[in-house]
Amino acid sequence: MPEAWDGVAVPYLAILTAMFLWSSTFVVLKLVFAVFDPMFVLFARMLVASLCLGLLVWLRGGLRYDYRAGDWKWLLLLGLIEPCLYFLFEANALRYTSASQAGMVTSAMPFLAALGAMAFLHERLSVSKWAGMVLSSAGIVWLTWSGQPDAHAPNPLLGNALELAAMGCSAAFVLIVKKLSDRYSPLLMTGMPALMGCVWFGAGTLLPGVHWPQHYPLVPSLLILYLGAAVTLGAYGLHIWAVTRVPVTVATSFNNLIPVMTVLGAWAVLGETLSVTQTMACGLVLVGVLIGQRR
Repeated sequence: MPEAWDGVAVPYLAILTAMFLWSSTFVVLKLVFAVFDPMFVLFARMLVASLCLGLLVWLRGGLRYDYRAGDWKWLLLLGLIEPCLYFLFEANALRYTSASQAGMVTSAMPFLAALGAMAFLHERLSVSKWAGMVLSSAGIVWLTWSGQPDAHAPNPLLGNALELAAMGCSAAFVLIVKKLSDRYSPLLMTGMPALMGCVWFGAGTLLPGVHWPQHYPLVPSLLILYLGAAVTLGAYGLHIWAVTRVPVTVATSFNNLIPVMTVLGAWAVLGETLSVTQTMACGLVLVGVLIGQRR
């Protein structure tokens, strides 16, 4: 493989693949939550990811790490933020808002990460980045307030607010990964959250009101395998690996592809549509995204 390709193109290809996998999550979760209890879905997803990661670690003969005093706090926080809190926010968001609207709210993540990178990693923000942030934020607020309850979104205000909280968790996750990237392998930083999520959501399935399935329909069961192996393991692994090789603001800017992919997927698979006002709000979000990516 040519050195230029290996040094430049591969991280971006990894990020693009991760974005495609993540964009499918909103549609797949809508389908799976209609059959299984959300807490069971999250536990099963983490269990599948943990088993796959265990196999990878065994095949690779171990993990690379350089532990330093106090790192346990960052590793623990890494797993607590995502998947534990992130998935709780996102799973409940999709109970109240549509996949299309939740996908559009993900546009806030690159700007949240950029603010964090500026504050903690001393990465600079340009004027265009600030302008794009303001416009996209205004579009997300407009989208949220213009949403009307329907079969796909019974409470869009609450659902979109929960999705925004999930994006805050995602931004914090990326910043911690960047901080630890010189000492821990991408596989370890993928496996640690998966194992914590397995324990966290496994305990959650024991709570009152959580229902274990009596039947396991084929298609929803296969979709859970997809969420665990392809999305949790594949997307997170690829994204974490890429973040260790490019600046945070560059890596997170690709998250702006998720809204477009999600809206198209929700329209094709779930039959979701946006009102004229919501479409205009989405347009404002995308304009802000484009302005924010100008150099």
